[in-house]
Amino acid sequence: MIAETRHQMILDILHKQRSASVQELAEQLHISESTIRRDLIVLDRQGKLTKVYGGAVAMNMESSYDSYEPDMDTKEGLYVEEKKRMGQYAASLIRADDFVYIDAGTSTIHLVNAIDGDAKKAVYVTNGLLHTRILARKGCIVYVPAGRVKPRTEAIVGAAVLNSLRRYNFTKAFMGANGISIERGFMTPTIEEAELKAAAIQSSLESWFLADESKFNKICAAGICDLGQANIITNRLPDVRYAEKTLVKEID
Repeated sequence: MIAETRHQMILDILHKQRSASVQELAEQLHISESTIRRDLIVLDRQGKLTKVYGGAVAMNMESSYDSYEPDMDTKEGLYVEEKKRMGQYAASLIRADDFVYIDAGTSTIHLVNAIDGDAKKAVYVTNGLLHTRILARKGCIVYVPAGRVKPRTEAIVGAAVLNSLRRYNFTKAFMGANGISIERGFMTPTIEEAELKAAAIQSSLESWFLADESKFNKICAAGICDLGQANIITNRLPDVRYAEKTLVKEID
């Protein structure tokens, strides 16, 4: 397969699903991962995609619409180092007397991994299966709401979770989002998860979204809340207008 053909196939995949890991692209194109890595470097230099640790994301377009939700394996390979730094900063905000909600997702996994010291004395609620295991192994007090497990994101969802979240009074909530827009606020592809995220934010005194740069200027099907209802932790802010609407902490 000639390079031009490979490049176009890679761009077609990213146009459809917005992000992909090196392994995923290699499997779909039936070529080696080393060839994919070289192709991504070329395409990144040409400004046709954004190369990230472990894969690539489509170039940001002003308010592009995105209905695709990558699975956990794909998302775990994207913006890894950036998510680690965001998670470390988020963990530094947690105090021993906090009652914390942690949303399911790969960005918040790095927050959970970074929890240490006095933050381990806080009380946690999470709808993430992996988050629950990590917190329990650290010796933290962690509560898991009843509900249905969503295989693609490994999140616990459903009416029972929604009812539980509405009864809590969190001091802090750490959230994930698939899209952020100045006009539409924070968004996610499914109505069910949007309702859960909104309920957690409404039940919290202070809310933070952990969002890498690829999440900005992206529209998803279901709105969570307006920009002014939560703060943002990101590796890089692509548009200063977001900082005019809410508090933004850039890690890089």
